[in-house]
Amino acid sequence: MAPAERTPRERYRKQVKAEIKERAREQIATAGVSALSLNAIAKRMGLSGPALYRYFANRDELITELVRDAYRSLADTFRRAAGDGADLAGLARALRRWALDDPQRYFLVYGTPVPGYRAPEDTREIAAEVMAVLIDACAGAPGEPRASAAAAASFEEHLAGHRAWDGGHPAPAPALRRALAFWTRLHGVLSLELAGQFGGMGFDPERLFAAELESLTAEAAGTAGGA
Repeated sequence: MAPAERTPRERYRKQVKAEIKERAREQIATAGVSALSLNAIAKRMGLSGPALYRYFANRDELITELVRDAYRSLADTFRRAAGDGADLAGLARALRRWALDDPQRYFLVYGTPVPGYRAPEDTREIAAEVMAVLIDACAGAPGEPRASAAAAASFEEHLAGHRAWDGGHPAPAPALRRALAFWTRLHGVLSLELAGQFGGMGFDPERLFAAELESLTAEAAGTAGGA
């Protein structure tokens, strides 16, 4: 059924669910995801606990909706950037803008795991969409990569038989390793920056991010030594 044809009841339910998620994001921003409380959200909205549980059966179901929204937002961001012709550097800058726009959304999917919560399989499938765009960019990076150093070559050999994370992407192992290098090194900088760990160190985190990005793109293009 098209959105314009939804019944008033369906529209109302969608609006209430959207408000619940917005209140949840506010609560997470204040106290972290581990403190998320459906009863507190219900009180804030003037609902009874049982009324709110008609929309989300429990805390984990609400967290899952927020995780899905976050992964989908990043997947859409990457896909738009790639559609506009973004290369690896462009994707990295899109990632940083997305993270800085909403740090709590970033930490919801890339921060400390929530005790007792296990994300369902479909959230991992959306996360794989994000990685697929990055692997595409690594596989299509210009230049002729140099032969990998011993440790990198050994890891590439390992990756050839351990590809559960790549969503079935056909890229060769060297492209997978480059994608993982981008993902881990840039997330490392972003996570520390968003957590305020650079606050007293006296340098500009954006410049550190740019320096790491330059190193990674040089390695991917074969203009630097093996990783």
